[in-house]
Amino acid sequence: MNQAERPGSRPLALVYRGPASLPGCPEAVADLLAAGPWELDVRFAGPCEVLKLSAGSLSKALVYAQPGGMSLRPAYRKLRRQRDAIRGFVHGGGRYLGFCLGAYLAGATPGFALLPGDTDQYIRSPGCTVHDTGNTLIGVMWRGRPRTVFFQDGPYFALDANADAIVLATYANGATAAVVTPFGAGRVGVTGPHPEAADDWYTDNRLPVHHTRDLAVDLVNAVMEK
Repeated sequence: MNQAERPGSRPLALVYRGPASLPGCPEAVADLLAAGPWELDVRFAGPCEVLKLSAGSLSKALVYAQPGGMSLRPAYRKLRRQRDAIRGFVHGGGRYLGFCLGAYLAGATPGFALLPGDTDQYIRSPGCTVHDTGNTLIGVMWRGRPRTVFFQDGPYFALDANADAIVLATYANGATAAVVTPFGAGRVGVTGPHPEAADDWYTDNRLPVHHTRDLAVDLVNAVMEK
């Protein structure tokens, strides 16, 4: 019986923090999960944390979150030893949340191969509205409603035909921006933009603040459904 199943205990959520993330990204995800309605025990996991990222620590968790960070290939090199542990965790019923880099890592080339398809740079997709890797704003349709979200070279999701998927958001060119899919007995929720972004992400980049925490909560809710 893992910690998430123990009577009276709060389900454990692990948020990666380490060399494959950037300062502020793990903390924003942890704040989201701690403040939401899910009553989670949120802990950081990584090479310099009390909890290391391993099959053992994941076996005690309900949720594993991979936040934003560095470029995909250098990040994957730092995390590839945990690939099988993460896949086994989700396949066995765990929940994976990926934000920007964490969403890229849910893909396959390279990545944890958790999606029915793969990821690619939105800025290279036909008809994209953002053309460089800088911090900026992007318009999406989230559950059919227009929203403006913080963005920094996030992915889009190229899903297999007839994939079992709930598309939460699309970019202006129609590419998938946020999606939830099953993987084995677990669920995977990924987003290219950053709905979890704190106010200082905007102000530090001289961007107008957009409050999008409700979109991040919607993503987590969709992943947590049984």
